[in-house]
Amino acid sequence: MKRIFTILCALALVMAGSATALAAEPEAGQSASYYPVSVEEYTYGDFDELRINKTYQLSLADDPSLIPTEDFIRNGRRYYLLDMTRKDEVGVDIQTHTETVTKPSDTNSLEAILQRLDAEMEVTTEDGYVGILRLDHTSVQVTTDGYATKTSTLTASRSYPNLSEADTSLIPKSIEDKGKTLTLGDVKWSESMDVDGEGNPVTRYTATASYTGTASSRYATGYTVSASYTGEVSKANCAVVTYTAIFGSEKAPEESKAPDGDEQHDSDPGQTEGPNTAEDSDAVKEPANLSGLKRPVMIGVVVLALGVGGMFAYKKFRERR
Repeated sequence: MKRIFTILCALALVMAGSATALAAEPEAGQSASYYPVSVEEYTYGDFDELRINKTYQLSLADDPSLIPTEDFIRNGRRYYLLDMTRKDEVGVDIQTHTETVTKPSDTNSLEAILQRLDAEMEVTTEDGYVGILRLDHTSVQVTTDGYATKTSTLTASRSYPNLSEADTSLIPKSIEDKGKTLTLGDVKWSESMDVDGEGNPVTRYTATASYTGTASSRYATGYTVSASYTGEVSKANCAVVTYTAIFGSEKAPEESKAPDGDEQHDSDPGQTEGPNTAEDSDAVKEPANLSGLKRPVMIGVVVLALGVGGMFAYKKFRERR
């Protein structure tokens, strides 16, 4: 008998679990759907027809067929789908972009370079962004392409007057000119007559000496300027699709009246009932739908009956022993 009681208890537990599972199952025909981002109620036309617009925003990967379009009842009116509209919402993606340009220059003067650079530039990136960039003055840099050596010839002349003889030994063989040493290259003589202190005529000579030399200097062969232009670039894209379900409405059909002979009577026969008004008919509430609870309640009753019956049978068995 103990085994029978154990079996009955296990059966009760299994049926109780089944009742819970059945109560949690969704109704037949129910499917996944989307929720509207906005619901708008308004009147339309000359007859002030009540309408409702339900707006949904979906991505390009979403399935619009899951948007609910079934009829529904609200405030005594039945709403039915009239139309469905679609609109691709065009968004703009904005990014910060920097473009660096390089160009040759024959000078390294920053002032001259800034005057030659454009203040703005229009750009289109590889991924389709467009915009106008502005010069960043702090980013301008100048680099030297290379160096070369240049040799130049230096010349200078000196005059040495009042020489007693036309002798080159009386002329300096080298001189310093602007920090450079030049050597004697050529001498030209000129003479003039003069008298000495006793009145005797004497000849005086003037030497015009030419000195030459060389100088080497290092210079830049060219310059390269780099500058950055910075600004915002944008690109239009479509990432959201807006659907609007438009529902028209009509007065919901009234519920069927009670059959003849089943009318309610007042407790006071002398009391007269006034005429029914529209407010009275609207005040009748729809009975609550308890169909979803019938199956779990029935299963629970069966489980309870089996448990009580098992306990009663076990008690009778003990009394006979």
